[in-house]
Amino acid sequence: MNEAFHDIAHMGHVELLTSEFDKSHWFFTDLLAFREVAWDGDSVYLRSWDDYERYTLKLVPSSKSGIGAVAIRTVSEEALNRRVAAIEASGRGVGWREGSHGIGKTYAFTDPDGHPMEIYYESEWHVPSEATRPALKNQADRFPGHGVNARRLDHVNFLGVDVEANGEFVNEVLGGRATEQIRLDNGRLAAQWFSFTNKSYDLVYSSDHTGTHGRLHHLAFAADTREDILKAADIFLENGIHIETGPHKHAIQQTFFLYVYEPGGNRIEFCNPGARLILAPDWKTIEWSEAERAKGQAWGLKTIESFHTHGTPPVD
Repeated sequence: MNEAFHDIAHMGHVELLTSEFDKSHWFFTDLLAFREVAWDGDSVYLRSWDDYERYTLKLVPSSKSGIGAVAIRTVSEEALNRRVAAIEASGRGVGWREGSHGIGKTYAFTDPDGHPMEIYYESEWHVPSEATRPALKNQADRFPGHGVNARRLDHVNFLGVDVEANGEFVNEVLGGRATEQIRLDNGRLAAQWFSFTNKSYDLVYSSDHTGTHGRLHHLAFAADTREDILKAADIFLENGIHIETGPHKHAIQQTFFLYVYEPGGNRIEFCNPGARLILAPDWKTIEWSEAERAKGQAWGLKTIESFHTHGTPPVD
C-alpha cells in the first residue's frame, strides 16, 4: 500500500465561483440551509449544518462560474509536512499561505490539470451560537429543519484533460487510491474515483471532452436519506432550479442521486449514501468497460447527454 495513504483526513472546503452571486447565495442559504459564517469583501463563507469546521464553502462573485481552490485537511502536522514535501518534489507547489476563518497555514499547489488546491492541518472547530446550539452534543449545529438540509460536503468531481496523469498525481503525491474507474476501448481512462480514507471516494476526475484545463464537473453534498433527495427534487421544482437528472441510482459507487444546476450554472449533486465504506486494506480497483457504461445507470433514466458535456466555466 502507498505509504501516503491515510495522510489525508478529508476534503475540507471549496471555493465556488458564480456569475449570479445573489441568486447563488439564496440557493445555498434558503434552499440548502447553509449558514453564513463571515463575509470577506464581496465573498461569503458558508457552512453545512453538521460540518465540524468553521466553513464548508466560500462563495465568490466572478464573471464566469467554476471552481476555485479546493482544500484538503491532513491527519496531523507531520502528515502535512510529508505531503508538502511530496508536492514540492512533484514540481506542482505554489507556496505557503496564511489561512483564514479558523484555518491555519495552508500550502497551495495545483494538480496536473491546473485546478488550484490547498492542503492544511490546523483548524478551529465550529462553536454553535445559542440560537443554533444542537439538542444532541455530538452534532456540530442545530438541525435546520428546512430546505434540503445538506449535511456535509461529500466529494468534488473535476473535469480533466488527462485523467491518467491527474490520477497518478493523486495516488503518488496525495496518497489517494482509485476505488473504481472507467476504461475506454482505446485504452484511455475516462474517469477515476479516489479515496483517502475508508470512504469509497472523495475526489473524482472525469475526462473533459472540450480539452480545456481546470474545469468543474460537480460538487456533491450528502443527504441523510433517499427521502431527503426526493424532497429536494420537489423543493427545486417549486423554486425554478433546473433539475438535470435524477433522482435515480448510479451503477458506479451505487449512490442514489440528484443533479441540479445552481443559479450560477455550477452542477451540484445530492447523494445518499454520500459514499460506501471500503474496509478492505487491499481493495482492488473496480474497472468498468465502455460497453458496461453504455448500459447507463443501475436503474432509473438513461444518462443524459448534458452530463457528459456540461461543465464550468463554460467553454465558448
